Amino acid sequence: MAEPSIESLSEAEAADELARLAAEMARHDALYAEAAPEITDADYDALRARNLAIETRFPALVREDSPSRKVGAPVSSQFAEVRHGVPMLSLDNAFDDGDVTDFVARIRRFLNLPADERIAFVAEPKIDGLSANIRYENGVLVQGATRGDGRAGEDITANLKTLKDIPQKLSGSGWPALIEVRGEVYAPNEEFAAFNAEAEAAGRRTYANPRNFAAGSLRQIDPSVTAGRPLRFFAYAWGESSEPFAETQGQALEKFNAWGFPVNPRSTRVEGAEGLVGIYHGLETDRAGLGYDIDGVVYKVDRLDWQSRLGFVSRSPRWAIAHKFPAQQATTVLEGIDIQVGRTGSLTPVARLAPVTVGGVVVRNATLHNEDEIARKDVRIGDTVVLQRAGDVIPQIVSVVADKRPADAMPYLFPTHCPVCGSEAVRPEGEVRRRCTGGLICAAQLVERLKHFVSRRAFDIEGLGEKQLIAFHERGWIHEPADIFRLARDTEKLDDLRAEDGYGETSVKNLVAGIDARRTIALERLLFGLGIRDIGDQTSLLLARHFGDWKAFHAAALEAASGIPSPEWTQLAEGHGVSARTLSVMAAAELSSDDPWPEAPLDQKLAFAFPGVAAPARRALAELTTDWPSILELARIAREDGPSATLGEIAGISGVGPVAARAVAEFFHEPHNQTVVTNLIDQLDVIEDAERPKSDTQVAGKTVVFTGALERFTRDEAKARAESLGAKVSGSVSKKTDYLVAGPGAGSKLADAQKHGVAVLTEDEWLALIGG
Repeated sequence: MAEPSIESLSEAEAADELARLAAEMARHDALYAEAAPEITDADYDALRARNLAIETRFPALVREDSPSRKVGAPVSSQFAEVRHGVPMLSLDNAFDDGDVTDFVARIRRFLNLPADERIAFVAEPKIDGLSANIRYENGVLVQGATRGDGRAGEDITANLKTLKDIPQKLSGSGWPALIEVRGEVYAPNEEFAAFNAEAEAAGRRTYANPRNFAAGSLRQIDPSVTAGRPLRFFAYAWGESSEPFAETQGQALEKFNAWGFPVNPRSTRVEGAEGLVGIYHGLETDRAGLGYDIDGVVYKVDRLDWQSRLGFVSRSPRWAIAHKFPAQQATTVLEGIDIQVGRTGSLTPVARLAPVTVGGVVVRNATLHNEDEIARKDVRIGDTVVLQRAGDVIPQIVSVVADKRPADAMPYLFPTHCPVCGSEAVRPEGEVRRRCTGGLICAAQLVERLKHFVSRRAFDIEGLGEKQLIAFHERGWIHEPADIFRLARDTEKLDDLRAEDGYGETSVKNLVAGIDARRTIALERLLFGLGIRDIGDQTSLLLARHFGDWKAFHAAALEAASGIPSPEWTQLAEGHGVSARTLSVMAAAELSSDDPWPEAPLDQKLAFAFPGVAAPARRALAELTTDWPSILELARIAREDGPSATLGEIAGISGVGPVAARAVAEFFHEPHNQTVVTNLIDQLDVIEDAERPKSDTQVAGKTVVFTGALERFTRDEAKARAESLGAKVSGSVSKKTDYLVAGPGAGSKLADAQKHGVAVLTEDEWLALIGG
């Protein structure tokens, strides 16, 4: 199934996606540990990149089991565990020349190097094999291990000893008494192909690619099986060492070679980003003729003292990066476009393709993202398309092969109604996706919404997971959240359940107990469980704290629902340069129906009608007007069609904002949503109020707005202190505001405060009020 773009994810969708990615990557880690991977390195990197991008956009959602906090794969149970003397960490990735330039610039900034000082690196092919850590004591091989999870690997000593490239005793001299030499075990392409051909002829297991082959060969219980496999080794790094043995990365590679290890002959010392990129493109050109698989180039700072200063961040060293090659591409035929409906009603197009192999994986579907993307690329059913696997969880269509287009191929018309329930599919202003308006009447959304309702951060109903929800929905028992609680008191349905395999008295008793335990629910969990678009768990908490109890929130939500701004007002407000002050001036304008300046140009008419409005705003207004009557209409829209005060109050809650406020209003504007909520509340016993702020301070219960360049404290400090004293901090001024704390440079908020009679305080006066 195609995944939505990260930019389109709401907080709730992002949390669900992070949970899915954590589970999926854990599964692939386990498969890798058993030498049975299902996806390529590029696909795994794409999963990791998507996870990291979502965490960057939603830092509060980073999970304890996040893949960004892990390295490598878990240790298989069939081998003993080996703790690495120094962790084997992963590398960050670069995907284009700009990433390499940024990498070098970050190093220069971190080390505070002058602009004219050259930075030397060692660039080496990134071998697509299996990492190994080989421990030598007094020059003798004593232990070998896989990378595993980075801190502990699998003991494969006996298997590694069968590789001719790995010396059992170090040659030469100068090696430390204890050293862990690290490198990559790989299979040359010709030998791998010959092995597969022989195995297929004999009816034995074959491998999908050389990397899988190397991993599987090293995890053989019988070392003699490994000995019969064509495996090679390149040394490129080290872990624990009893003493320093080199001053640069390049010198370390020379020492490895002198001690009997093969070192990749394409490893090169080079200076600057330009030199790195040159090596990269050279290896990219020569890639097919190397005789072994590589999937990029690794760059490492050459000076080891600089490596030490740069250190590590999270799971990766600052001094190294892997510059990945672009994904392989293929062409195939687009046989159809399927529309999938997500939990929040978003309509996502998925390309149905004639099967084709890309990067060792058979592909049948690809993402088309949204209707704009289809139109931009002019993708039509029947087209021959270029496909690649890069930068996304599933493949994407890069382009259309225009000269192979069938004569009868027609432009694709994106549906305006939900393909599941037939409800209208609307595209909100400023969004790239159409959404089904069916809500809980849409079968495609219903189970997903119910899954969200019982999820951990919502109602967290024990014993009621996806499998049970689907089964109960298919039997007609659950159509809305209230039905879950009705089920717990429906003796007839419960008796039917007891008679089924897999349940019984104990299971049913536990299910009922889990449901009944949630008849008492915290306000923030209830709000999150409703599944309102753009209302995640953090926003739910902010709303709960602001309103305090369900009755206050519900009343405000219904008031906001009756004050949703018209599309015309939204268009007006989104004009370039059209600020809240501009709208206020327009709403307050007292204009005659007769044009007092019939001969004046339009810009002058606007200046006369709305004095004080800046030129950028007038230019935006000029795009919406042609004459005096249309100016009158704009003034009416500004005065009558804007959001209600309550909607503005919700939008002004610090951390909530206008998008989430509008989502609340639109949710409660729908009658069927109101019915669903009412039915749910009837089934609950207690909705616990949000934690009460302090009530015994000078500012408890007061609404405060901070504006201007605060000098005594940061905006975050001011907000945190005010909230700790029981005040509500808002981002906008209204007649409900009690105090405006104004620093230097206060602008439109100061004018609004004066208009509404709000008390205006300096920073010193505010500190005196709250006791310093």
